Amino acid sequence: MILSRTATTFAPPVMEARRWLEGVCFPDDRPLINVSQAAPVDPPPDALRQVMADVALRRDDAHLYGPVLGLPELREELAAQTSRIYRGVITSGHVGITSGCNQAFAAAIASLCAEEDEVILPTPWYFNHKMWLDMSGVKAVPLKTNAALLPEPEAAERLITPRTRAIALVSPNNPAGVEYPAALIRAFFDLARRHGIALILDETYRDFHGQSGAPHGLFEDPDWDDTLIHLYSFSKAYRLTGHRVGALVTSPSRLAEVEKFLDTVAICPGQIGQHAALWGMQNLGQWLAGERDEILARRAAIETGFPKLAARGWTLLGSGAYFAYMAHPLPISSAELAPRLVRDQSILSLPGTMFCPDTDNDGARQLRIAFANLDTAGIGVLFDRLAAVDTGV
Repeated sequence: MILSRTATTFAPPVMEARRWLEGVCFPDDRPLINVSQAAPVDPPPDALRQVMADVALRRDDAHLYGPVLGLPELREELAAQTSRIYRGVITSGHVGITSGCNQAFAAAIASLCAEEDEVILPTPWYFNHKMWLDMSGVKAVPLKTNAALLPEPEAAERLITPRTRAIALVSPNNPAGVEYPAALIRAFFDLARRHGIALILDETYRDFHGQSGAPHGLFEDPDWDDTLIHLYSFSKAYRLTGHRVGALVTSPSRLAEVEKFLDTVAICPGQIGQHAALWGMQNLGQWLAGERDEILARRAAIETGFPKLAARGWTLLGSGAYFAYMAHPLPISSAELAPRLVRDQSILSLPGTMFCPDTDNDGARQLRIAFANLDTAGIGVLFDRLAAVDTGV
């Protein structure tokens, strides 16, 4: 039987997890803690919402088709800020605005790959990257990370074949939260260049990096665009998830190929969201710095509070940006544990099996906690509930 493109991959994990809520009643003294999705639940700040309302009311052109590659002003602003942050030379001709960062990845793959080509993904992987490769007829080649959840260039090099078109990294990582050191990112860039393949670097969570300044120096290379495809998202920075505004930064020649893809999928990104992203970049720097400080404080709360779970046999494998990634001590798979946590502890989280191939047994012991929507008190409640799980310890 010939499978359709969509039948070649799995169900969307977040939607699958939400189905575990069906028929479950949460007691008043134990309301649901939803740590399944890495998306801010608060709306944009009022000033930004007012800008969006004004655009909707007063800019007639915001309701029409816009440029396929995005508003010129937003492309210029992102190019200027990326140049400043990374001390490189990026022009608006390197920048394409997309309908979310997932679409940026999809566009990059469409410009790189043909049927039966290969892309190397470190595991645990971001499941939407795997899903898009499946639906594109592209083989996702798993690269198992080390004990620190860092991919190793030497191991990646052993996986490169004549069909390899790219290595895709996410830093700070989704799902593990781990921040890849600058030297490691550079080593992957050099590896990709040496083999004539692309390095796709997804920095959706860059604005919440624990390090001040540039997280790597790839853009300082004058020929960066012969290898690097850089992905970014405005969704997390400015709480614009529902408006779907992302970006990719790449060579002008690749951007011409990307334009073909974008024109046939969405024609153009939503204009109101683009205007919001532009205003946010130009006016919300101090506000965003405060958002970053809050996320770093929550990360600290995860790390300082974890001994309570460690005493019960849990292990913190990684933390950063929006995520904590941990190993559980129970003699069952995380695929069974995660739905049980909904019923027994009113916690909705994602099992590690959603981030690994079926052949990787590590996923059965792992859970992803998207903690960005919990304050420090909420993190304490989460840990109390997890500590109450009978682990036999």
